[in-house]
Amino acid sequence: MNGGTYTLVVALDRDATIAVGALGDVAFEAGTYAYTGSALGRGGFSRVDRHRELAAADRDVRHWHVDYLLGHDAAGIVDVVTTPDEAIECAVARRLPSGPGDGFGASDCDCDDHLANGVDVQTVVDAHEHATDG
Repeated sequence: MNGGTYTLVVALDRDATIAVGALGDVAFEAGTYAYTGSALGRGGFSRVDRHRELAAADRDVRHWHVDYLLGHDAAGIVDVVTTPDEAIECAVARRLPSGPGDGFGASDCDCDDHLANGVDVQTVVDAHEHATDG
């Protein structure tokens, strides 16, 4: 299976304060979020399937910051945008607005975060399409 960069578009139906691993409690307002990650290793985009299982309560193990958001009963994945065979995770994240958690999803890079708040699917698509622009 091919890998690359993906962005999960997540709807949160109500305000929630969620304990997010080492980040501690993070306050989320109801709305739409976009989490950008990479799936370049073994299994490729099967990582997205794992995120879907967690959001559907078919899985409970949390490895990444986004797992804590997806594991909340008010959260659900509404769309996924992918760019196959490209390592543009940080470039996409920088094209999207910041989210509520400083460092969310960015513990292995120098980005502020990889979670955007208040974005729609078209904004995410545009970020993927233009991530490699100068």
